[in-house]
Amino acid sequence: MSVNILMPALSPTMEKGNLAKWVKKEGDKVKAGDVIAEIETDKATMEVEAVDEGTLGKIVVPEGTPDVPVNQVIAVLLEEGEDKAALSQAKPASKPAPVAAPPKAPAVSTAPAPVQQAPAPKSQAATNGKGPGGVFASPLARRLAKNAGIELSRVQGSGPHGRIVARDIEGAKGGAGLRAPTPATARAEMPAGMPDDKIRALFEQGSYEFVPHDLMRKAIARRLTESKLTIPHYYLSIDCQIDELLKAREEINSSTPKSADGKPRFKLSVNDFVIKALALALIKVPDANVSWTDAGMLKHKHADVGVAVAIKGGLITPIIRHAEDKTLGTISNEMRDLGIRARNRKLKPSEYEGGSAAVSNLGMYGVKEFAGVINPPQASILAVGAGEERPVVKNGKVAVATVMTATLSADHRAVDGAVGAELLAAFKGYIEKPTGMLA
Repeated sequence: MSVNILMPALSPTMEKGNLAKWVKKEGDKVKAGDVIAEIETDKATMEVEAVDEGTLGKIVVPEGTPDVPVNQVIAVLLEEGEDKAALSQAKPASKPAPVAAPPKAPAVSTAPAPVQQAPAPKSQAATNGKGPGGVFASPLARRLAKNAGIELSRVQGSGPHGRIVARDIEGAKGGAGLRAPTPATARAEMPAGMPDDKIRALFEQGSYEFVPHDLMRKAIARRLTESKLTIPHYYLSIDCQIDELLKAREEINSSTPKSADGKPRFKLSVNDFVIKALALALIKVPDANVSWTDAGMLKHKHADVGVAVAIKGGLITPIIRHAEDKTLGTISNEMRDLGIRARNRKLKPSEYEGGSAAVSNLGMYGVKEFAGVINPPQASILAVGAGEERPVVKNGKVAVATVMTATLSADHRAVDGAVGAELLAAFKGYIEKPTGMLA
């Protein structure tokens, strides 16, 4: 029986992807593990491997097609002995109007990244078992979800090919496996913006260049809008004197051991100290090291700190895992590697998803202070400005110190104001006395 090859979900939050390239062509033999296509997500370009063998009988979605929904049929694989008559069960997808695709980057293998495949249904051509709303779920799961008042699109399926089954609904009743509200639901609650044609009408024809949004820009817009509309942000700012930190940084960098090629093994930045200080502060104030879910709080045992990295067309937030346990040198090297691969769109989803808090540093651009937008499931983000000489009062006398302003944006559902203040106080303590981070 022919097997439908579906658009895979390459990360838990992926809803659509660009089918950038077919590595195999119609008529090619395919073995399990062969790379058959390259998919562009909002964050990276990834290679997709086959999990079955056979002949690529028909390509349903041409390469270069943008915004292909997860679980849509993209090709049909013929099993041994089958001919093209079996292709009548596959329903071709029409190619959307051309849209400028984001710049391509070298593909990244995320093996194992199985292509989701399922036998073509007999009664419905190419429906992939989806019901109303395009959700892949069993009839029993649908009935249980309706009775429990659970939105199916928020449930993580554990059945074959991600299908939602009865046990997933039972788990969801207690909050297990529930995703954040779907973009469709969030959009239904969002106030409508000004239509495109009315915006264009405000400007003279020929006075602007129209640049279509790529997947990354669309994802950033969607997630940040959802964040500001669904997360009750509040903001706390604190000034930190960093003269001792700058002195320690200079001393450490000047005495860094050399590698075999004679280059220093690491070179610390102020941001490396900020990451470490926030991680230690999260461990010291565990009530701030949390993630909100509708059913209950996730209290994290480690400090996984995201770090905002500007890349072409947007930004991405790779995660330093267990940052509280890592030395400054390790954090520096790991951050440098993640930053390089982020800018080349080579990060794996496991390297930028999750985390309990994040750091966004615009000090290198001369920005004095600002407030960041929380990236769920994180409960806070620390926005760091530039260190600058300012007058301060020490022992009743005016002196000059290098001062850095840090602003915490926190999710008030998860982190109370007093807890946020404790977190900032702990952060300030580590930043102003950096020897505490060297132990």
